[in-house]
Amino acid sequence: MRLDSPEIQHSSSSGPVRAELPVLVVEDEASVQSLLRSALKKHGYEIRIASSGAEAMELLQHADFRGVLCDMRMPGKVNGSDLHAWLCKHRPQLLSRMLFMTGDATGEEVSAVLTRTGVPCIEKPFRMNELLTMLHKVLQS
Repeated sequence: MRLDSPEIQHSSSSGPVRAELPVLVVEDEASVQSLLRSALKKHGYEIRIASSGAEAMELLQHADFRGVLCDMRMPGKVNGSDLHAWLCKHRPQLLSRMLFMTGDATGEEVSAVLTRTGVPCIEKPFRMNELLTMLHKVLQS
């Protein structure tokens, strides 16, 4: 993932995105959390970070979010697919505003989840501009 890409604007105004609700970032790796926190805040996104799928479900039970940026593979019992299934039952309004991240988009299991859910996915490592563009597109739905 690279932060050296030129800054891009993602709103119709001249400034960066301003969100009323935070984006939930579900990522277990501290270095990736830090990178995402810095880059997304730099571009005007408010975020909350969950280090696991279980922590994400807990946050989703008690707060509203603009969208969900979720790693597909995480330690513990709740992975990205499980979180998607939970959203189907409990927060279906977020399904169209979900974006997966993975380092294994060509793996059979991940490919099956992407096909079944229809959730867009960005493959790690990614350029920050690519992530920002995809996230903006997803959050506009």
